[in-house]
Amino acid sequence: MSIPFQPTALVGAIAIAISYPTVIFAQETVSSSNTVNATLDTLVVTATRSEEKIENIPARISIIEPQIIEQSPMASLPELLKSQASANIVQLGGYGQQASIFLRGTNSTQALVLQDGVRLNTATTGAASIPFLDTTDIKQIEVLEGPASVLYGTDAIGGVIQMITKTPEKTGAFITGEIGENKTYKSIIGADLAEDGFYAQIRGQRLETDGTILKEIKNAQKAAFDQKGYSAKVGVEKEQYAASFDYSENKGNTEYDNYGALADQDFKNKILNLKGRINLGSQVELNARLSQFKDDLIQNQTNYLGQYDYVLSKTQEADLYAKWNITAQQNISFGTTYQNIKADALSYGKKIDSSIDSQGYYIQHQYNSDGIHTQVGLRVEDNEVYGTHTIGQAAIRYQILPLTSIYTNIGTAFRSPNLNELYSASGNPNLKPEESTSYEIGLDQKLNYGISTGITLYHNEVKNLIDATGLTNYKFQNLDKASFEGSELYLKWSGDHLYASTSYNYVRAKDKTTNQDLSRRPRQKAAFTIGWDDTKYGLSTTLTALSSSDNSAYDYIIIPGHFNIDMSGYYNINDMLKLFANIQNIGDSQYRTGYGSGSYYINGGRLASIGITLKY
Repeated sequence: MSIPFQPTALVGAIAIAISYPTVIFAQETVSSSNTVNATLDTLVVTATRSEEKIENIPARISIIEPQIIEQSPMASLPELLKSQASANIVQLGGYGQQASIFLRGTNSTQALVLQDGVRLNTATTGAASIPFLDTTDIKQIEVLEGPASVLYGTDAIGGVIQMITKTPEKTGAFITGEIGENKTYKSIIGADLAEDGFYAQIRGQRLETDGTILKEIKNAQKAAFDQKGYSAKVGVEKEQYAASFDYSENKGNTEYDNYGALADQDFKNKILNLKGRINLGSQVELNARLSQFKDDLIQNQTNYLGQYDYVLSKTQEADLYAKWNITAQQNISFGTTYQNIKADALSYGKKIDSSIDSQGYYIQHQYNSDGIHTQVGLRVEDNEVYGTHTIGQAAIRYQILPLTSIYTNIGTAFRSPNLNELYSASGNPNLKPEESTSYEIGLDQKLNYGISTGITLYHNEVKNLIDATGLTNYKFQNLDKASFEGSELYLKWSGDHLYASTSYNYVRAKDKTTNQDLSRRPRQKAAFTIGWDDTKYGLSTTLTALSSSDNSAYDYIIIPGHFNIDMSGYYNINDMLKLFANIQNIGDSQYRTGYGSGSYYINGGRLASIGITLKY
């Protein structure tokens, strides 16, 4: 289903506002746009658990950068992730609706979602409830593609998505307001303190929307969504030691489709994260973390048995690891992680009240020189239900020429069945853990004039893949083997202010027994972004395109591909006042995203918004 582009007055005004001043400014400075842009090296932490230059990592990792996240406070985590060519996000509607991540073809339970190291995958479904996670305080999002179980244990078969929060760098305060279509509003207020290594931060936010139509049915209703929350952070960062404590809470209500009628549910999530670091001399660094993540979901209508369904999930972790810099080029990290997951749930008369403990021990060696970067690791995980698993990873990046590097990455990973797969109404207590083996090879090339490009080929084979089978009576079963194989390409260019990037991912996800595609995995996805960024003005346009996907786990109709265009822009009036505008899905294209409850879900359509930030 597609609705032709019919811009409203608001959309037209925003489009003019975010394009006109930037085009003028670009014409005035075009003579300098061909020089190489000298920027600081991008640092990432997800691949090694410590800061490393992204160009040295012997794996493929991509970044959703701060300027993208800050451009639209309204943008949800599913919306932000849609710009990644390696990730297919299937959301059954707009704000607050169920969303799944298919990272390199793997499913949501095989993508580990973290926030500053805190595990956000729930104890029940094993997937993160990404529509209910607030992005107000996020600095950047790192997407590590490929298995990462050596460092993170279970759930990281397809990769890791980690949200890195902001740490105050100067004292100040701000207030932001944004208003958009469908009576959508978001407001944020915050204050920071930073002095002599000590910092403190507080945030409060509120989002409300009338929502959009969810289903491709006659007389379909809009599904409203509202949420509010706050967060606080305090810490100290010194050369020899560091400590911090983070707390965040986010809660609200979302309506959803229930066989053509609207139902609603309350949600609430809390994160507590206590971290510390001590440097023992110049060579040894000791790190510790205690964290807890609670994710609650309560239905406000009774099921057919007259009961109120609910899910109360809690994950607690204690992590201790050391990093020993043996020489200037070599280091060894080793540590242990204790995890307890607990769920109290009721779904269609089926009660789940269970917890599982696990203890992991890992060691990793890194070698870094001007021309070679290696990463070799081993992990032993002892799960009280499934016993002991031993997994490993070996990766190397080699600089064959000053501007050319190649890398290869071989690793194994695993995933234990979650409590929903074991004990729900569709559960199977006889499930085996998933086990995977992955191979990857890639090349990165820097060219003149700020251009860089690269290609990756990968193959990931999963044994005992857990999947829901049966079109009517779903039952979790182990598939004998599934494979995920494909390739990724990227091309980037960066001038002084003007930039452009394009990426493409091809993946074939299939059941090796039947040789049929797994559902909801389009084989092709491409993304293209072009923009201008300086201290005064900014403009960005992103195009994403997906091919069709199989839907045989739900019905026998192919989900068609689609094409989206998003635009955003800003204007800094002065150091204190910033105006910004965004248009998500500028063509208001409405397309099928999935099937359920007797009919097809469609996406949320266009959202045009405009906002202002006042900072002091």
